Amino acid sequence: MSISPGPRPAGPERTAYGGGMTDSVVIVGGGLAAARTAETLREEGFAGPVVIVGSEPHLPYDRPPLSKEVLQGGKEVAAVFLHDGDWYAERDIEVRTSTTVTAIDTAARSLTLSGDEGSDGELSYGTLVLATGSRPRVLDVPGADLAGIHSLRTVDDSTALREAFARGGDVVVVGAGWIGLETAAAAVGAGCRVVVLEPQPTPLFGVLGPELGSVFTRLHEEHGVTFRFGEGVEAFEGEDGRVTRVVTPSGARLAADTVVVGVGILPNVELAEAAGIDVDNGVVADELLRTSVEGVYAVGDVARWFNPTLGYPLRVEHWANALNTGPIAARAIAGSDVTNDLLPYFFSDQYGLGLEFSGDVPRDTATEIVYRGDVAQREFVAFWVVEGSVLAGLAVNVWDVIEDVKALVRAPGPVDLVRLADPRTPLADLLP
Repeated sequence: MSISPGPRPAGPERTAYGGGMTDSVVIVGGGLAAARTAETLREEGFAGPVVIVGSEPHLPYDRPPLSKEVLQGGKEVAAVFLHDGDWYAERDIEVRTSTTVTAIDTAARSLTLSGDEGSDGELSYGTLVLATGSRPRVLDVPGADLAGIHSLRTVDDSTALREAFARGGDVVVVGAGWIGLETAAAAVGAGCRVVVLEPQPTPLFGVLGPELGSVFTRLHEEHGVTFRFGEGVEAFEGEDGRVTRVVTPSGARLAADTVVVGVGILPNVELAEAAGIDVDNGVVADELLRTSVEGVYAVGDVARWFNPTLGYPLRVEHWANALNTGPIAARAIAGSDVTNDLLPYFFSDQYGLGLEFSGDVPRDTATEIVYRGDVAQREFVAFWVVEGSVLAGLAVNVWDVIEDVKALVRAPGPVDLVRLADPRTPLADLLP
């Protein structure tokens, strides 16, 4: 869908910079969405000052390898960084690391900063982009502060977990979502004994449902993982300040040299909320990623934006959302025409299994699942269908079909479900 952003909102007095006359753009957050916003601003010819303010001590980096290749030892940490310092300098993009924005004054278009090396102070902006991301949920149980209990969100988290897995021993993973399953696979690959606790009946129950969730149960059990479904954490126990056991509500006491907690993430909305920007399970934004306050945009994990393809707002926590929402906001800021036909997309790698998913199935939607291929051999595509219309598709060890899956999700009207299930029928032939 092509959208014209219309006239730029009025900002402070324009400043000469780099051969153009434009306002400054400050991006709060130092992840992929922030880097992509800055990158696209320059590609679109935006010539004003661009500043990225990130609280981590690192330049922007890619997160998917942290739970995959880096954690499994296939890549070094250096491979996750999107660009080096020279790349940003050559494009006149200032990156302030180890710096936290503590307050936003939207009336004055000013930020309050706190950071290392004398970076405290104020920073003015013409346009503000919130790319504050999200943080892992924590368990509020006794012993949660013991050493050896990990989450996985940052470069430093991944490095610490890889070192822990290298020591071997007993690993307890709390939560059988994507992060939980990928870390379980990495721990098995490092030679650890792995138990996964999951309150639901299968892995990924809320995302994929029981039928497909059981596919991942069997996959991990074949590699030695033990699942304890219907179980959570009552407490952590330890010795000398380090975790040694996980206690479940049923009274089981599981040996644990390392614990990984993967029970979801929370959007970092506090800064926006305190500034009077509308928040509802994320920072509320329209199809151009504009928030309720003029001159302020939200991108990546923190944004709950209106998806014109689906016709409703949603907040997406996966890599592709960070990759693609930043450029949409950047083009709107630069005054370019914007095409927004995004659909949720994610991928995962576990053992030898690779998968891609695109689309969205709203919670409590009654769907039919149509399978195409061999589920038993884990080479198939599954489609979630309502009244013949495809809402989403999951490709497992089947490649070069995800663009066709996206086209089916975007397509109006029903498809022939018999042909949809027949691998001999090209998916493109089902499009109206």
